[in-house]
Amino acid sequence: MKMDQGSLIETAEELYESAPCGYLSTLPDGTIIRANQTFLTWIGMERQDLVGHKCFQDLLSVGAKIFYDTHLAPLLHMQGFVSEIAFDLTCADGRSLPVLANMVQKQDAAGRPMVHRITLFNATDRRKYERELLFARQKAEQATQELKRLNETLEERVAHEVAERLKAEEALRQAQKMEAIGQLTGGIAHDFNNLLTIIVGNIELLQRRLPEDADRLQRAADHAMDATRRAATLTQRLLAFSRRQPLDPKPIDVNKLVAGMSDLLRRTLGEVVVLETVLAGGLWRSQADPNQLENAILNLAVNARDAMPDGGKLTIETANARLDEAYVEALAEPVPAGQYVLVAVSDTGTGMDKATMEKVFEPFFTTKEAGKGTGLGLSQVYGFVRQSNGHVRIYSELGEGTTIKIYLPRLIGSDEEPAEMPAKSPAMVRGAGETILVVEDEPDLRTYTTEALRDLGYRVVEAGDAREALEIFEQHPEIELLFTDVVLTGGMNGRALSDEVSRRRPGLPVLFTTGYTSNAIVHHGRLDPGMHLIGKPFTYAELASKVRRMLDGEQF
Repeated sequence: MKMDQGSLIETAEELYESAPCGYLSTLPDGTIIRANQTFLTWIGMERQDLVGHKCFQDLLSVGAKIFYDTHLAPLLHMQGFVSEIAFDLTCADGRSLPVLANMVQKQDAAGRPMVHRITLFNATDRRKYERELLFARQKAEQATQELKRLNETLEERVAHEVAERLKAEEALRQAQKMEAIGQLTGGIAHDFNNLLTIIVGNIELLQRRLPEDADRLQRAADHAMDATRRAATLTQRLLAFSRRQPLDPKPIDVNKLVAGMSDLLRRTLGEVVVLETVLAGGLWRSQADPNQLENAILNLAVNARDAMPDGGKLTIETANARLDEAYVEALAEPVPAGQYVLVAVSDTGTGMDKATMEKVFEPFFTTKEAGKGTGLGLSQVYGFVRQSNGHVRIYSELGEGTTIKIYLPRLIGSDEEPAEMPAKSPAMVRGAGETILVVEDEPDLRTYTTEALRDLGYRVVEAGDAREALEIFEQHPEIELLFTDVVLTGGMNGRALSDEVSRRRPGLPVLFTTGYTSNAIVHHGRLDPGMHLIGKPFTYAELASKVRRMLDGEQF
């Protein structure tokens, strides 16, 4: 049967109006110019009160407005579309309506935005299911732990046939013994690791300076390095006990996992902590237990929240990363060199001193008051990452905040691009006697940096804080590069030092270094765009390449 054009148009309009999803069209400033009946029914408004009179932003909850301004609108402007973004709308009667949104920006021939097409899906059932799933998971974990305790108690009764009092006394003695062993091994490992740092640094220096024909000495240095690595691994195992938990690794999109946790994280963090997610485009897939990865991120978020009692900012970043041979060989527990998916959690909290950072992954170690924490959160993170063949690193500066980086191996599957060859270390570009001023308040790091630069052929002058650096700067007009940590003691940070040096000698290159992830530093205002940064930890080759490019005036 043949239908006329008018009937077809009417049918399409009916489908649009009664679709199971909400349709909106807005101008670039957010003014609503069209909406279907499904959407009107959801929010309880009449068409004449909405179209032409309201902006899309007017319908968002407070948190959703912040998310729209800081993330959604810039992302839509940058790539022309966004997919499956979760937030809440505010209905006419004050109800919150959870939705998933897809947005497309239409442009004219000149590339100017004309209209935004928005498709909304009612996520009420999904939100309810997520809450039920979380509750069920918590109940299951509680039941598993309870069953484990019951089995242990049963095994003890069958094996030892002892009274309940004797078992309680044995448990108490065991706890006291573990506490004593933990304190003893912690102190020994701390002092031993300080010695190993000096030993490893000098062996590495010796390896670089041995002549090529000194085969016997090279083998002796290699054997010494192998011994120090084994010693470092031993001390690391004294300090951290892995949780032998069964994992269910699956291919995962870490960006989707982090985005899907946004609502849970915001509820966990509370209103005084602002959550920011910086999700990398083109992020590789990884293979890990998604539930345990969620637990790890949640543990880190809870620790960050507790470190910001007066509020602050939590930044979760994802990125593709490569760990080169030089980096992984220096680790106490090496991982394969290659490609990794990075998840970094940064806070603006109280930070930690060196002594605290050395113990954070020990089971039962906590800085919280009695009853506020078990001390197992970070040890669970550490155990999960190591069991997943990954790597975890912590950076913190007292009074400035903490960054914890989780590296999970990239998954190379049949539907992925072919595996890339391992990245080669940057070329060892030597200096030509240029003078570099190094400013670092940590003596060990300053010693390593200055020795490496001298070994590369540079002349180095060094300072422990900004004020000492300015005095040295005036005494050495031949200085051609300032290399400074961002956070310094003494009341003047690296950025203030850079500004003062630039005022005295405009155009002098400045290279910053820090243990924070770059986005956290930028958003905290400590490093403006255009500044040059080399993140800690940096390798000998990376330092050589970056310094040479800075001195040569390359743009990067």
